[in-house]
Amino acid sequence: MSDDAQSTLDRIEGEERELILSRFDLSDAWALGSRMRAAAETASLPIVIGITLGEARVFHTALPGSSADNDGWLERKTRVARRYGRSSYGVGQSFRAAGKDFDADARLDPALYAAHGGVFPLTIAGVGVVGTVGVSGLPQADDHAFVVEQLRAYLAEL
Repeated sequence: MSDDAQSTLDRIEGEERELILSRFDLSDAWALGSRMRAAAETASLPIVIGITLGEARVFHTALPGSSADNDGWLERKTRVARRYGRSSYGVGQSFRAAGKDFDADARLDPALYAAHGGVFPLTIAGVGVVGTVGVSGLPQADDHAFVVEQLRAYLAEL
């Protein structure tokens, strides 16, 4: 494993430990999703944004320049975050850091699962993962960074 791969993995794992919520419900999903849409509009990002609670999609929006392909990627990354209980980027980076390829070594259908950056688990302290928040439309590191930035800002407002 390269030093870069390990430092990226360490950073992602730190973000996963840091971004823990005290609560999250439908009103929170609307507030977070709306905040993310406004930030994406300001930056002219061609992304889709999705938030789930359990198996329910509770927020979804698409910005100019995004496409149905982005919806497909978002769904595949969301399945990874749900299954592993951590960020889709963290899962993919864990495989890469171990010298493995997620598509070949996870034994999951790559048509349904994508361990690429952009989806983060919604974790409540003392409860665990209750949903996901994610985007698709940028390079995977940028998708991940946008979600992390928005979650941090949202948590700072609570």
